[in-house]
Amino acid sequence: MATTTDNDAVAVVVYRWAGAWGPFAVKIPCGECALTRDVIADTLAHELDGVAVTLDVRDWLSEWWRPLARGGWHAPIVMVAGRVVSQGQALNRGVLTQAVIDAAAARTAVTGNHIFGKATCPHCKRAKHYLDEAGIAYTYHDVVRDPRALYEMLARVKPIIGPKTPVTVPQIWLDGSYIGGADQLSERLHRVVEPNPERGRNSLSPAAP
Repeated sequence: MATTTDNDAVAVVVYRWAGAWGPFAVKIPCGECALTRDVIADTLAHELDGVAVTLDVRDWLSEWWRPLARGGWHAPIVMVAGRVVSQGQALNRGVLTQAVIDAAAARTAVTGNHIFGKATCPHCKRAKHYLDEAGIAYTYHDVVRDPRALYEMLARVKPIIGPKTPVTVPQIWLDGSYIGGADQLSERLHRVVEPNPERGRNSLSPAAP
């Protein structure tokens, strides 16, 4: 959905229970550190496939003061873009996915045409029909079935509509520009939107005069 460069790569740093500090040295391997590393590798290969990420695994005892400055004190410590997202237990892959997508969305721009929606949403179907009828190619993202799509939609929409405004579907971009919902897409494509009194206003509907 976005064009990335090496400078856009999201830094993931893991501090494992290992290393040495003066006369103290870690001799017992950390099972949860190994699990965390495995979870990260598998998440990068699946949920985060195609997202630019750098992974750095460090020994906590040898440089414990670095994560401590950010609130990390209990290995395994996982940091994404300089922020501690998990510590003291095996990593939850959903936490990693959301943190990486949030960081990636903040540093990359949207390109192309996209609809974020769900299968049971009639307004999502209407938006797809508008684009199909206009002969506009687009990528559809199901935010219910694809956690990555949900995290990206939220990360990109919330800064636009505000953190307190509920996010509804569909959410639409054309040529990298944010459109809004199906009504706004219809207006952009010069269609007439028939009012539906049974439909509640969504968070992106125009304010009443």
